[in-house]
Amino acid sequence: MAINLYLAVFYIIILLKFSAAFATISNATNEAEACIDGASITLTFGFYLNSCPEAEPIVFSWIEKAVSDDPRMAASLLRLHFHDCFVNARTLLFIYSLNLLLDDTPTFVGEKTAAPNANSLRGFEVIDAIKADLEYVCPQTVSCADILAIAARDSVVLSGGPGWEVQMGRKDSLSASKTAANNNIPGPNSNEPTLVANFQSVGLSLQDMVALSGAHTMGKARCSTFSARINGSNIANSPDINLEFLQSLQQLCSESDASTTLVDLDHMTPATFDNQYYFNLLSGEGLLGSDQALVTGNNLTRRVVGSYVDDMGIFFEDFKRAMLKMGSLTSGEGGEIRRNCRAINQDHS
Repeated sequence: MAINLYLAVFYIIILLKFSAAFATISNATNEAEACIDGASITLTFGFYLNSCPEAEPIVFSWIEKAVSDDPRMAASLLRLHFHDCFVNARTLLFIYSLNLLLDDTPTFVGEKTAAPNANSLRGFEVIDAIKADLEYVCPQTVSCADILAIAARDSVVLSGGPGWEVQMGRKDSLSASKTAANNNIPGPNSNEPTLVANFQSVGLSLQDMVALSGAHTMGKARCSTFSARINGSNIANSPDINLEFLQSLQQLCSESDASTTLVDLDHMTPATFDNQYYFNLLSGEGLLGSDQALVTGNNLTRRVVGSYVDDMGIFFEDFKRAMLKMGSLTSGEGGEIRRNCRAINQDHS
């Protein structure tokens, strides 16, 4: 009885909050399809309405608790989704998703220890808790990959950002690639041409790139990830430099261990999903080199940044579309529904 009441309340909230968002999603995005060797796998909206109607409410309740306990967790869960989608797409394996969550074993090397992920990604315990709850309610029905896609959406919503309906139907990967994770995830010091090339190689446009970069309106980064930006010898002669901002970062990072000190990616509204990140870029206050590159390396990216400064609604719409597009990159054949997100099922090991 209690879960039925919760479901009713949850879907009323979803309908009220997302009705405008759903209306803006074009019919072209109703299905995302990938074909591998003649096999067609389709991601759809409302995938679990019959098989596990409790899925989205359960995920939402756990994310709500996690973000309430630690507002930074919203950015961490959003980042997990990005890292997973991007590696799968760059390797062109398209064998579903969530190799990122697999733990290393004596006979298996996962991606958690790859350079972009080690001592950086977090939130695995939240995904574990969600999966355990869903396995109790709907055994071997909801994939870890879909959990993470829903969690990313809910993290944005709970931080004040836009909502969107998540396409689902992914399965979980039977493999991982530490090499791909090391080589293919855009780095914090990437310049604009590198960023554009990385995103375009997986079918994401320049505008998608700038919109998805707006996820840096939340979260934190270690001093070690932006040391090149604040310690470069040519800082004073570079365009669009905010020396006062960089000097404040230098002081902050010199007073402690640069490998552990955390700094807000958006120092103005660090726990809110809004367009302040783009204001920061135009003021020379982008924390990472890859952030500030959006306004120093290309007039096209700078114009997109300016449009998001002028109208947060435009940013929200573009971000939703880009998230749907990125989320559809991870699909294909040969996966499974894991019982435990950290390990491949024993019958496939």
